[in-house]
Amino acid sequence: MKDLSNIKPGRILALQKNELTEHYIYKRLAASVSGVKNRRVLSQIADDELRHYNIWKVYTRQDVEPNKMKIWFFTVVSMLFGLTFGIKLMEKSEKSANAVYSQLPSSFKEVRGIISDEEEHEQVLISLLDEDRLKYTGSIVLGLNDALVELMGILAGLTFALQDSRFVALTGIITGFAAALSMAASEYLSVKAEPEMKNPFKAASYTGTAYVMTVVVLITPFLVIPSLYAALGAAFFGAVCIIGAFNFYISVAKDVPFKRRFVEMTLLSLGVALLSFLAGMAVRAVFGLEV
Repeated sequence: MKDLSNIKPGRILALQKNELTEHYIYKRLAASVSGVKNRRVLSQIADDELRHYNIWKVYTRQDVEPNKMKIWFFTVVSMLFGLTFGIKLMEKSEKSANAVYSQLPSSFKEVRGIISDEEEHEQVLISLLDEDRLKYTGSIVLGLNDALVELMGILAGLTFALQDSRFVALTGIITGFAAALSMAASEYLSVKAEPEMKNPFKAASYTGTAYVMTVVVLITPFLVIPSLYAALGAAFFGAVCIIGAFNFYISVAKDVPFKRRFVEMTLLSLGVALLSFLAGMAVRAVFGLEV
């Protein structure tokens, strides 16, 4: 038995528990995913995780229970947001184990094998997973970005020009849904004209849906909050939340930097909104508009 006295027993048990938990997560995903290749690879990874658990058990001489909450959480996340996002989010959470691995003796070959397996898992999964929602990320970005920039600009301008929440909400709804249909149609024609393997109808659906969902989030404050400027502030907050959530999803699923994309989209959306607000002030002053 190799000396593990420099590692707290609780940390070894935590690693053992994590391996068993991930065994059950991969096992559940393998049972629910479509495609023979996907099921086979995920089942193999589930078996590897169970083998890792048994390696740790040799040293701890204890049985542990899996983290049922973690199993439920990552299973649900994978179902709602896609297999790619769920698994990569789980893989990122494993990085905290590296500190423990680095403290292990160099002669502890079994753990070196575990590390190698985990790295192999990540590479296999990257080549394995092919989901529509990632293939059509560009279409989703188009819908979200256009809705955020265009509609926030419209709402900010109308807020000062009209000075009435109902008129702002009504105008925003009409403009937003009309723009969603227009963007979806444009995306359909654009994808259809490209020599890519994307489905133009799916691309249009992703663009239109992203646009409509953004419209709902931005318009709702004007329907439920009495104060006009408080509603505009809530719409701004909603826009930032949408930008943050989407960019977090993309940063995890596609391994791209979060901060730069988040700041860029936020500044663009809020900058256009500010200019539109100033334009609304100018229109109100020049035409003496009173509503």
